[in-house]
Amino acid sequence: MSILESRAITSPDVSYPGRTRALLGISLGYFMVLLDMTVLSVAEPDLVASLRTSIAGLQWATTGYTVAFAALLLSAGAVADRYGAHRVFRSGITAFGLASLLSAVAPSLWVLVALRVLLGVAAAASVPASMAMITQLYPEPAVRAKAISSWAAISGAAVAAGPIMGGALVGLAGWRSIFLVNVPIALVVLAMTSGTAVMCARGDRDIDWSAQLTGAVALALGTDALIAAGSQSWHHTAWSVAGTIVAAIVFVILERRSAAPVLNRLLLRSSRVRAGLLAGAAVNFALAGGLFVLPMLLQQQRNLTPLQTGLAFLPLTVPFAVIPPFVGKVAARLGARLLILAGLSLLTVGGALLALAIFASAGYPVLALGLLLSGFGVSFALPSLVASIVNAAPLGTAGAVGGLLNAVRQVGATLGVAIMGAFVTTGIGWALLLSAVTCSIALIVFGYHRQPAS
Repeated sequence: MSILESRAITSPDVSYPGRTRALLGISLGYFMVLLDMTVLSVAEPDLVASLRTSIAGLQWATTGYTVAFAALLLSAGAVADRYGAHRVFRSGITAFGLASLLSAVAPSLWVLVALRVLLGVAAAASVPASMAMITQLYPEPAVRAKAISSWAAISGAAVAAGPIMGGALVGLAGWRSIFLVNVPIALVVLAMTSGTAVMCARGDRDIDWSAQLTGAVALALGTDALIAAGSQSWHHTAWSVAGTIVAAIVFVILERRSAAPVLNRLLLRSSRVRAGLLAGAAVNFALAGGLFVLPMLLQQQRNLTPLQTGLAFLPLTVPFAVIPPFVGKVAARLGARLLILAGLSLLTVGGALLALAIFASAGYPVLALGLLLSGFGVSFALPSLVASIVNAAPLGTAGAVGGLLNAVRQVGATLGVAIMGAFVTTGIGWALLLSAVTCSIALIVFGYHRQPAS
């Protein structure tokens, strides 16, 4: 480690201009990761027509990203703690830009799925590292909470911009154009996160790659089983379920024997932390599942164009960019618990209203109200959960703890697309009702624990 790097790591007095620029770059990196999740939603019909794929293939184009993202987030956090968060973050951003460029020229669905898996790997390297970098830049908990709120607002703007940007690009140049957006963003992020302000110390944490790989296989096979069941491919489903069980058993055995387990046992011992992780999974289940099924309803059944579909999502997505800064201020005064409970309540009501609107063939105003309630629910819950879990991190484990929360969230997103996507041919209303039930269960469990991790 150089003298300059050591000084940057040990000095908490980082200049405000320097760390503000670095925070903006870190936030844009997560903006890009989220943009890649949401921008694809309005491109689904064009992707189906262009590559002549089925709903199952479309689910894999979405979940290939989230499966890799979720499976590797835990070890990616440990990698960030061991090798230096800034190195891992910049490597992930570079890989993300290159994989996005290749995705734009993918010749077939399964090549695209493979590239989406690579994008998930790159995203997994970036997100936990970004949390560790923010912890380095803002060591004071109160100031860090505000920084996380700014990070959430900037990155949350990707959720607002994704459907509109995707709709405009698909309308002009087809689905391939949506991946080209990431390339210039990646270059800007690399420029803004250069320098000593973001340098983080290396650690000495071990990483159990065999357990990590087995966990990834178990998650991928479980997702494949859900997608196959949705397609009523029962023979395929049986084999995938069997493979999931075997991989899960091997994973448990490896975890018990490991000196460096993938899952943070200390955190998982707390029932309050488990309740918070369940809440994060439920939020992403509802969000990712809704973003997957609703574009098909709007474009195929209500005959909206891709751009019109993106605009129709504004009540859901605009709160992600507007609300988080206020959430940070309220959380600092009242605590995160009330905001998390409010968020889960709004998601429950919003999902139920969306389901009712579809069952009753109601007009767009009713759908818009359901989307708005859901958008406020996500905006209240997620920043509060992030601040709560990260502030609870033991010294030197910010990357791993951030990885744990984000991994669980991405598992929720994967399950949302896989399970809610299975209802596309039978009834989208039932899928949205399921998301409401999932959030209500998380609300009850989280509400039962009166002192969540904070």
